[in-house]
Amino acid sequence: MGRVSPLPPPGPLRTLAYATLVNTVGAGLWLAGGALYLTRDVGLSATSVGAGLTVAGLVGLSASVPLGALADRSDPRTLRAVLQVGQAVAALAYLLVGSFPAFLAVAVPEALLATGNLAVRAALVAAVGGPDGRVHAFATLRAVANLGITVGTALAGIALAVDTHRAYQVLVVGNAATYLLSAALLLRLPPQPAADARRATAARPAPDAETTPGAMTTGGGTRRGPGARRRGGPLRDGRFLAVSGASAVLSTHVTVLVLVVPLWTVDRAGAPPPVVSAVLLANTVLTVLLAVRLSRGAERAAPAARKLRRAGLVLAAATPLYAATAAMPVLPAVVLLLVATAVWTVGDLWHGAAGAGLAYDLAPPGAIGAYQGADGLLAGLAQALGRGLLTLLVLGSGPVGWLVLGVVFAAAGLAAPALTRRAVAHRPAPRARPVGVPG
Repeated sequence: MGRVSPLPPPGPLRTLAYATLVNTVGAGLWLAGGALYLTRDVGLSATSVGAGLTVAGLVGLSASVPLGALADRSDPRTLRAVLQVGQAVAALAYLLVGSFPAFLAVAVPEALLATGNLAVRAALVAAVGGPDGRVHAFATLRAVANLGITVGTALAGIALAVDTHRAYQVLVVGNAATYLLSAALLLRLPPQPAADARRATAARPAPDAETTPGAMTTGGGTRRGPGARRRGGPLRDGRFLAVSGASAVLSTHVTVLVLVVPLWTVDRAGAPPPVVSAVLLANTVLTVLLAVRLSRGAERAAPAARKLRRAGLVLAAATPLYAATAAMPVLPAVVLLLVATAVWTVGDLWHGAAGAGLAYDLAPPGAIGAYQGADGLLAGLAQALGRGLLTLLVLGSGPVGWLVLGVVFAAAGLAAPALTRRAVAHRPAPRARPVGVPG
């Protein structure tokens, strides 16, 4: 029998999973209760909160590449623990918010820390999982994260039901405490050498090698080793950005599920509001059960690109199912909404694994954090723009909007293999043996 628990066997990955579980319980607390705390307890308007979070989110994207690059030059375990301590301080600072300027003064640095932490986390996952296990580790942590968010959301329901100043303060403090506990768990991991150090160790020639320092032979020619950084970094690596851009387009499935589908469910499908919870719960349960299984085979660029193509086609196949619910009676519409969400979740999980595999395998070994940061930057921009555009497209155009979205997803998926072949063909050649070193 296969494992039922999303937690991996004992080892560094399990420690990282516990840290992720604790951290995402806090995320669930804040996702469910943060907006209500700021409006009902602090007294900000909903418009102010939305505008502030949008501004903070866009500014926060600027930290993705620099902090990812810093993770390449230092121990990502320690760096992530330090960032989470900073996030704990920012989370506690919400207790001092009493006006919109104060809200921005807290939300912007919090977003910078959170976005940068995502790139650092990717570097840490790569260090813990290794080249052959990092996509599996990514999928495992995603399943654990969904479980943690579900628990946090349920706990937030207690504070929301009490609906008092003290209850909201406990929610804020609880969120901050999860950052500190997660940081403590991260420090139980063994120190992880910087990517630059791992690259140097892997590329170091034998002491008696008769070769020019820094040069590697590849069939008679001299080429850069696999750890060499592309000149200008990830933001000037157009071929990588093209692949990442296709993945970023597909990443808007997150916005569709948490924003567009709930509005469509109530306004167009005519389902009662509790159905929204059932739809999102179905996605969460399937993610916990299937994330690891559907991640298999995405460790290298070529198979990951094929999985990304499959993800785009599956997401596209779900769009007419959602569209059809507008013309159905309520009960069949609810059933079809759940079926569509199950199909959507499969595409979602294939995209998550494939996107991670591509971002890892197309990056130079010494710049994984920086490249993951660039990948996260594009995904963040796509999702930020997608909130308005996708809502307007689907809710404004009805079923036709769903079909247009399906065409966009299919096109992005179909483009992925060709874009990936182009990126692979122009990346540094694999390291050959130094001249004179026996096989």
